[in-house]
Amino acid sequence: MHRRHLLVLVALVLLAVPSFASHAWGSYHWARQSNPFTLKVYDNVTSNWESYLSTAASDWSQSAVLDMNVIWQSPLTSARKCGSATGVIEICNTTYGQNGWLGIAGISISGNHITKGYTKLNDTYFNMATYNTPAYRQFVTCQELGHDFGLGHVNETFTDANTGSCMDYTNDPDGGAGGGSSSDPDNMNPNQHDFDMIASIYSHLDSTTTVGAIFRNIASESVRVKGIDEILADAGQWGMPVKFNDKGMPTVFVRAISGNHNGGDHDENFKGEVTHVLWVPEDPFEAIEEPKFPDVWDPLN
Repeated sequence: MHRRHLLVLVALVLLAVPSFASHAWGSYHWARQSNPFTLKVYDNVTSNWESYLSTAASDWSQSAVLDMNVIWQSPLTSARKCGSATGVIEICNTTYGQNGWLGIAGISISGNHITKGYTKLNDTYFNMATYNTPAYRQFVTCQELGHDFGLGHVNETFTDANTGSCMDYTNDPDGGAGGGSSSDPDNMNPNQHDFDMIASIYSHLDSTTTVGAIFRNIASESVRVKGIDEILADAGQWGMPVKFNDKGMPTVFVRAISGNHNGGDHDENFKGEVTHVLWVPEDPFEAIEEPKFPDVWDPLN
């Protein structure tokens, strides 16, 4: 019945920028017939993460249209797979490896409607002194959950001052002295611009609902997150790199099955996968000799 289904992934790094333009993630949103609506978040994290999950869920629930209901200590899948289930979000943590990312958020969609979401928190990095701080843990948890209901990044320029939004990338999440500016705000929580963006994304109602609904998932899902060496060795698994950041690193891969991509969105017949990767501050290519990418085919143009 639902032929148009796309799996979209977003990974998190650490570094940021300011800008107060629209930061919706395309036109992806949960379908629902009334506001406010409630998203269930199934807790598959260890006890040292639960306070950050509690704060992030409480923060996002301050939105006028969205409430997050955490189902505590209720894993749906293994922490490594973190596959979630239709109609809900699952959040997990484990040592996913030195693959270049701190966190990943993924959504499955039918048309432009989100049908499920997940967030993964990479303990391989959070076990390191640099990232094992309350500020980094809160920042990452907040941002990745924000992706799960349709928010994109406020800014992806690594050297800009903090905007005060957890959807803004930064290498100084607690702000203040020691970062790019002694007056920087912290980036650990949503700000008013994030709430305004959520209100805009969910300003219309739908004739159906995907919150708690059952959809037949025809998109492929990876059980194990690929390391950067695997991405470079076999980029065909994720498709072609179509976007690069200011350091020349690939941030978006597209693997089309059928249909065409139109700008930042897809047409009604598009089937495929989009993977959005943002890297940790250290260069993840450093240990790889002469990384090679295939010739770029850009379905966005």
